[in-house]
Amino acid sequence: MRKSLLALLLAACSAPAQAEVQLRAGHPQSYRVVQGDTLWGISGKFLRAPWQWPQLWHVDPRLENPHLIYPGDVLNLVYIDGQPRLTLDRGASRGTVRLSPRVRRTPTVQAIPTIPLEKIDSFLLGNRIVDDAAQLRKAPYVVAGNAERVISGAGDRVYARGDFSAGEAAYGIFRQGKAYVDPATREVLGIDADDIGTGELVAEEGGLATLLLSRSTQEVRIGDRLLPSEERAVDSTFMPREPNVPVEGVILDVPRGVTQVGNFAVVTLNKGSRDGLAEGDVLAVYKTGETVRDRIGGEPVKIPDERSGLLMVFRTYARLSYGLILSASRQLAVMDKVRNP
Repeated sequence: MRKSLLALLLAACSAPAQAEVQLRAGHPQSYRVVQGDTLWGISGKFLRAPWQWPQLWHVDPRLENPHLIYPGDVLNLVYIDGQPRLTLDRGASRGTVRLSPRVRRTPTVQAIPTIPLEKIDSFLLGNRIVDDAAQLRKAPYVVAGNAERVISGAGDRVYARGDFSAGEAAYGIFRQGKAYVDPATREVLGIDADDIGTGELVAEEGGLATLLLSRSTQEVRIGDRLLPSEERAVDSTFMPREPNVPVEGVILDVPRGVTQVGNFAVVTLNKGSRDGLAEGDVLAVYKTGETVRDRIGGEPVKIPDERSGLLMVFRTYARLSYGLILSASRQLAVMDKVRNP
């Protein structure tokens, strides 16, 4: 017990100092949560810096899952020890939390999300980054389609060759995509494995397997690779916050083949968990200034980078991350910079 208390005290002492909470001009004194709200949107009604939500949120220890907010909840702005805090009133329909010792159970799925999850569903469940191309080359691959088909789709059977000794019941089907290279160090950061579909193992003998395609995002081709399901928890209850470490990175890519970036676009960053990034971290995006020719002086001049948006990291790999653009005051692009907000 003493060791646990000592660890907590040391963690508190070593934690970085938090910036003072700055309320947004014209903020409401209370707000009733409605269907379709997101935590990011609500925090932006009260705060100039929405990622400071954890500093504003006053957790009631009498609540089960006190960080979750549901439609119908009322948030009230109060001051505790001179600091602004938001308290939660569940209202008559669900019982007022402060007056009732019992809390009605509500499925977590009904809680409002931090960000619009429909924008990132495919990246949470399907997309995959692998460390290098060798990982894909070693994976089983589609060798033929049923009735000698070259391409297959959901409902079809395909045949794959490789090592199936792991005993997986289903495999994700992927195709090698872009190789991500750090623009400064030229280090290979990872390979994008494009999600093609899912195959359920029907039979396997001597390294040749029969699979039934239960899902396909595009046609399955000969040579597509099979990877087992990732052993990772998919957590959609992000808590926006400022990174614990200094971050200096760039937008490496915009998946799905576009180059210009706006609100709710998914981007790939050249920083990951080894750089201290974690899911929920908020970063500012800076539009890279162009280099122009000074027509009077004659020499080239670099226009300063301009802060133009915010993003939140929602999935990290060792050397790469996916982020969702939450606000953009102008069109962003690949090679724009990201750093602490």
